[in-house]
Amino acid sequence: MVQSDFRNFMKQNLGNQRDWIWHGWHIHYTFQRVAKEHKSVDIPILLLHGFGASLGHWRHNIPVLSQHHTVYALDLLGFGASQKVYTNYGVPLWSELVYDFWNTFIAQPCILIGNSIGSLIALNTVVEYPMIAKGLVMLSLPDICARQKLIPPKIQPLINTLENLFASPLLIRLIFYLVRQPSIIRRSLKLAYIDHTNVDDQLVNIISLPPRDQGAVRALIALTKSVSNFSLSATELLQQVNIPILLLWGKGDRLIPPTLATKFSQINPKIELKLLDNLGHCLHDENPNLFHQLLFQWWFYQECYVNVSKVTERNL
Repeated sequence: MVQSDFRNFMKQNLGNQRDWIWHGWHIHYTFQRVAKEHKSVDIPILLLHGFGASLGHWRHNIPVLSQHHTVYALDLLGFGASQKVYTNYGVPLWSELVYDFWNTFIAQPCILIGNSIGSLIALNTVVEYPMIAKGLVMLSLPDICARQKLIPPKIQPLINTLENLFASPLLIRLIFYLVRQPSIIRRSLKLAYIDHTNVDDQLVNIISLPPRDQGAVRALIALTKSVSNFSLSATELLQQVNIPILLLWGKGDRLIPPTLATKFSQINPKIELKLLDNLGHCLHDENPNLFHQLLFQWWFYQECYVNVSKVTERNL
């Protein structure tokens, strides 16, 4: 797919794309209003992509979700078409971005949906700003803090030395120019997907074009220097959430082990877990039809439960 075709696809399938200035930086986002017949019962949805992706990764979801909900999606600072800046990145910064975006454009409780690091950002945002969401959906939730705790103290100095080595700006530049090649990205995506049907030219463009933006290399260097800002405990955060949670996980996820899913589901009774056969790390794009089905079923149940509870309270 040539770049002009890709841009036309983005315009036609990903809603009304806009730019917003946040803290002096350009943030790219999109929105798609709900279908008229569902406007009176609209609960907005806000979508957060994973590491290295962009709002384009919701390409198969935005058109379908917008039939029942107004849908918003944004490119996190440093990714997609948002500005590539040299700053102190991390989950706290992105959570602040998400809250300010919500406060500016949505300003009513929504359903927050995240994939991979986007799910950790969504989780942290709900904890920091509880008014933001009525429901939380997470696909392959990472727990970087737990991984670090598993490292034996005796080898921690070696790990630190290796991390410092790979944080060298020169080495990062060399690796960056190599891994942003479409052929490399396509092979990497096939590790994240079990079914390769949707690992197509559109997806490769979604991932490979943003790293060619001005400032992309410096942004990556800044990201590697901000590793400590990613080490939030998902386990501790889950204990603090008091809204319905849908946790989706592909059993074939090679990037974040599905064994974490069962552990997480036992932390909070609000969690509904779905472990899915023959799916990998990006199940919303790998099998969008199944993702939509599970999401709509879950939220329909939540709405019915709330309505029944209200009727019961009135009768009492």
